[in-house]
Amino acid sequence: MNIIISTVIISFVLALVLGCLLGFFKKVFAVQEDERIGKLIEILPNANCGGCGYAGCAAYAAALVNDGAPCNGCTAGGASVTAKVAEIMGGTADDTSYIAVLACQGCNENAVKKGEYTGLKSCAAANIAINGTKLCASGCIGYGDCVAACKFDAIRLDENGIPVINREKCTGCGACAKACPKKIIKKVNAKRTAPMVLCSVTSDNKPAVLKNCKVSCIKCHKCEKDCPQGAIHFENNLPVHDEAKCVGCGTCINSCVRKSIQFVTK
Repeated sequence: MNIIISTVIISFVLALVLGCLLGFFKKVFAVQEDERIGKLIEILPNANCGGCGYAGCAAYAAALVNDGAPCNGCTAGGASVTAKVAEIMGGTADDTSYIAVLACQGCNENAVKKGEYTGLKSCAAANIAINGTKLCASGCIGYGDCVAACKFDAIRLDENGIPVINREKCTGCGACAKACPKKIIKKVNAKRTAPMVLCSVTSDNKPAVLKNCKVSCIKCHKCEKDCPQGAIHFENNLPVHDEAKCVGCGTCINSCVRKSIQFVTK
């Protein structure tokens, strides 16, 4: 019995000593966290959407303080959060905001389907299994991986099987763009005045392009030729607008016989 009591007492004393030592070393060797990190976490939306390029809001706050990350990295928070971040960090606020745009009009009415897909109803799965559900290799698959990825309830699938982006709710975080296996969702400046080609097919096989989708770009270059500002050139077989030259006149929209070019923020 004495041995048991002695063992308990010794164990208690050792635990007390070790606890005191741990507390002492924790205080002596503690790494002081910059108080700005806590302040930044408080003003960030804490949606952890990843639009800033970091794992979450806490990681972005740490990167702001420790790595000099840009003050306008939080697309979900927009201009108001950018201003608050800049105030804490003593940096400059860039009020550029972004929205997501689907560069495809290949809904069920416009694009020809390959057939009835019976696999997992996921864009990623269908892309791996049969390279998508449309004859157009770049066509929207339409199973809503982008909808599931959006944390702001800014995307829905319409009755025609294509995502519709609510510009009022969209924060431009880019989560939907990352989730899209066809990479046809683009982040664009919310104040963009230049039109944009809403087609992503790069094939120059004109008969196939004409057959596969009613609103596909057929690479006729008419928009490029008709533009009075010379603001359109072709990259990767698709028209691209030079926003510095474009005045938003809409000539290219009227020139496009396929209606592939549209204003995206007006």
